Amino acid sequence: MARPDKAAAVAQLTEDFKTATATVLTEYRGLSVTSMKALRRSLGSDTKYAVVKNTLTKIAAKNAGVEISDDLLTGPSALAFIKGDPIDAAKSLKNFQKENPFLVIKGGIFEGKPVTTAEIMQLADLESREVLLSKLAGAMKGTMAKAARTFDALRIKLEAGAPVAVVEAVEAAPVVAEAEAVEVDAVVVEAEAVVAEAVVVEAEAVVADAPAESAE
Repeated sequence: MARPDKAAAVAQLTEDFKTATATVLTEYRGLSVTSMKALRRSLGSDTKYAVVKNTLTKIAAKNAGVEISDDLLTGPSALAFIKGDPIDAAKSLKNFQKENPFLVIKGGIFEGKPVTTAEIMQLADLESREVLLSKLAGAMKGTMAKAARTFDALRIKLEAGAPVAVVEAVEAAPVVAEAEAVEVDAVVVEAEAVVAEAVVVEAEAVVADAPAESAE
């Protein structure tokens, strides 16, 4: 490789290391051109899978401040520079390897630290960001439903003779909960506390009136 081409290749690799959220080093010996294309497709547009020279990789990694063991830089290497969700990319590599055992996952870099093959496999077994967000949305939806039921119950309890301030607090709470879904539980607790205080006041009033009712 000519010196200008070498410098350009190192510069590109250095940039890839710096901008990747994670990098996985693989050995592709035995994979056909068709298999390599299939692997790139499975990794998606957020991951750059490139065949690299070990000597250039070592220089670029050093320039980027990334530590790579010499043990990983043996044999024909290809690097997966992951720009998206590392879990999704790890899943794709693991699934592809099941069907194509010639792909060897040697190790990598995750959050700036070296990771082993076993750790990459563990990463692949985690739930992706999209799945976690979906579950969070479901949990928040359940919390909102719980809040709505609580507000309905509170309205029924406060319908007869409840203090105006308490009614207003209960009516306002769903709006706050919808605008700030993360704080739904806090709103419910606060509303229930207001109601509890009103009940105490009402109970004290009943107790205070009790002697007069008995005297009659």
